[in-house]
Amino acid sequence: MLMLLVSSVLMFFSGLIVFSSSRKHLLLMLLSLEFIVLSLYLNIFIYLSLNDYNYFFSMIFITMSVCEGALGLSVLVSMIRSWGNDYILTFSSLW
Repeated sequence: MLMLLVSSVLMFFSGLIVFSSSRKHLLLMLLSLEFIVLSLYLNIFIYLSLNDYNYFFSMIFITMSVCEGALGLSVLVSMIRSWGNDYILTFSSLW
């Protein structure tokens, strides 16, 4: 169980490294954010299973993360329709 916990923490930090290093495309940033959310879900699931708690909070968390992913994809589609690509530096957020 300790190995699973260490691997989920390693997943979280590798997602943070990818998120901070790939600031060129919005799609890569969204994928790394989803990877971070999945590692947090794994951490919550491990914590709840070790302490014999109910898994209701994990279902709320996964529902909110799905909503966050849908919102990110809608922003990506809107950005591609407006500017033609998903490069972060090609658009000005002051418009």
